[in-house]
Amino acid sequence: MNPIMSLSTTSSPSSSSSSSSTSSLSSSLSTPSPSSSPEIPPTLISSPLLRNTRTPTSPELRKSSTEKLPTNGNDLKANDFLTDPQSEPIKSGEIITKGLDCKTNGTNGTNGRLRSINYVNNDHLSAIFSSLNYMRKNGQLCDIILQVAGSQLKAHKVVLSATSAYFNAMFNSEMSEKNKPVIILHDIEFNALKLLIDYAYSGEIVISEENVQALLPTASLLQISPVREACCKFLLRQLDPSNCLGIRQFADAHSCEELHQTSDKFVVENFPAVAKTEEFLLLPYSEVEDLISSNHLNIHDENEVYNAVIRWVKYDLKSREGRLGSLLQHIRFPLIHKNTLLNHVCKEPLMEGNPDGKDLLIEAMRYHLSPDQRTNIKNIRTQYRRPKGLKTYIFAIGGGSLFAIHNECEFYDPVSDTWCSFAPTYKRRSRAGVTTLGRHLYAIGGYNENKELSSGEFYDPIVNSWEPLAQDMGTKRSCLAIATLNGLIYVAGGYDGASCLSSVERFDPLSDMWASVEAMTGRRRHGRLTVLDGCLYAVGGYDGTNYQASMERYDPREARWQLMPPMTNRRSSAGVATLDGKIYAVGGNDGSLCMNTVERFDPTKNAWESVAPMHTRRSTHDVVEADGFLYAIGGNDGSSSLNTVERFEIKGNRWIPINSMMLRRSSVGAAALECPNMEKILEALNHQES
Repeated sequence: MNPIMSLSTTSSPSSSSSSSSTSSLSSSLSTPSPSSSPEIPPTLISSPLLRNTRTPTSPELRKSSTEKLPTNGNDLKANDFLTDPQSEPIKSGEIITKGLDCKTNGTNGTNGRLRSINYVNNDHLSAIFSSLNYMRKNGQLCDIILQVAGSQLKAHKVVLSATSAYFNAMFNSEMSEKNKPVIILHDIEFNALKLLIDYAYSGEIVISEENVQALLPTASLLQISPVREACCKFLLRQLDPSNCLGIRQFADAHSCEELHQTSDKFVVENFPAVAKTEEFLLLPYSEVEDLISSNHLNIHDENEVYNAVIRWVKYDLKSREGRLGSLLQHIRFPLIHKNTLLNHVCKEPLMEGNPDGKDLLIEAMRYHLSPDQRTNIKNIRTQYRRPKGLKTYIFAIGGGSLFAIHNECEFYDPVSDTWCSFAPTYKRRSRAGVTTLGRHLYAIGGYNENKELSSGEFYDPIVNSWEPLAQDMGTKRSCLAIATLNGLIYVAGGYDGASCLSSVERFDPLSDMWASVEAMTGRRRHGRLTVLDGCLYAVGGYDGTNYQASMERYDPREARWQLMPPMTNRRSSAGVATLDGKIYAVGGNDGSLCMNTVERFDPTKNAWESVAPMHTRRSTHDVVEADGFLYAIGGNDGSSSLNTVERFEIKGNRWIPINSMMLRRSSVGAAALECPNMEKILEALNHQES
């Protein structure tokens, strides 16, 4: 039955008053000849009589009108578009489609008949391409043959042109291949081409470790960008120390910029593991030199770079030994531990016979043996490497609240304004000194179990753990001042359990040794140290009798302390830090109450000046500079320990409260450290919690 006829040929039983011509027309439309199946003339479709015809309610008639329309697989029936005469007329734009995606274009008259529908078959494209693929596989209507190394693939030019810019240019220009029935392709693997032709018809392709090296260059040549990008993403997820150098070289050869940049970053971030692979040993000299000269190598110790160079040279000693001297120039020997230099590096035969190596070792030993002169030996080899992607975190260590002394530690992420726990110290410490040097965080001295401490420990973010220092200080100290200068950690003053101290010691992590230096001019308990213009400044404190406003400066080149202009207020247990070339003294205790006032020393004026006060009175807190801001952390307000934190913005001369610590901490130690992988630590901590 003609589907259009089934929608429009019946008349209403109530139309008996119609003219005979109308009855004749209705009769002729209701009984079409099975053999002829005539179409409805356009003039009849537009006839008012036909437009006003109602749908019969007879079940038999309605049943007969449910012949399927040719809908390419969708179960769309004729009566899906008919309305019950007893129901409300369909409003403009409405249609009953039983879930099919149809849009209407108004109704004609008041009886609900539709002017038109917009039918969408969402499966049409996939069905067409499925048919085309079937035709290709059966050699139907194929108009091109692609030949690679004697093997052939049949295809349709239009499909290839729609998928590949390479074929589109070939078949739509005046290239000689345009009218050739067979196209011979060179420098292409047949299996890779077959996969890409299959992709052109199906939109699907399986990328694997076995085929990606052939697939990516073929997709690049044929300019099939989606597959090329998918191959690059696949290789990105395969990056590993054992293959990253090869992937980097592969990406460079095929101009995959993002893949090259990411793999290069992976090499630098995982250098210690990469340097132990065979791929590293096979690198040419130029690439080895470029790699070890990078200031962004993510290493635990400079000795790892030295070992990598020696291993590379020995892999092909005959041809590479002459390159050793130039490679050694990029190794930062002064930053290698003294014991390693003496016991291993100096005894390496390649170093003993290399003039450049001898000179570099002499420079390194001078750096180790003359700590006071380190400022005079500054060059690239005395600077710690700085991995890319470093992020500054603020660490709060130890301290106490009520009668508890903490070993719990937490760090603050300024970007997310959140605090998170990390590995606890192996010893509980209150009133300790906390600082950073290189990639490590140090907690030294302090108070625990009713005694002052001489021990220290350091935190390594790579392994998220604390380790004790190899040697204790010469003096037990709590309430000490601490700062880092020229690769050395200085501790000054404090309290030994009997008296306030003026003595000063420094720790060299390159030798694991403590040494005494010139004592301060006065005793300082709860004083602070900070660094400005290559000198140490000791600020405030308590000498056992009086609260101090004094400040003195230590120049390591002269090895002596010199009194400087005093603060305007006496401050013990204050927070002191350097920001934008000025020294800030924040809060503290003047002997009668905790303070929220702040003052700063301007070396250009050689004088102190007041700045905006904090929101909260604080003493026994700590102040840290990070990314151009000051952070006042924890402490005591005179009645209770604090977990609150506020940040000073120099441009607005204002303090802003930020997210509080998880624990209340008075006598807390704090420091800022740039870490390349704290995100990994966060993930590990979250995994442990879950």
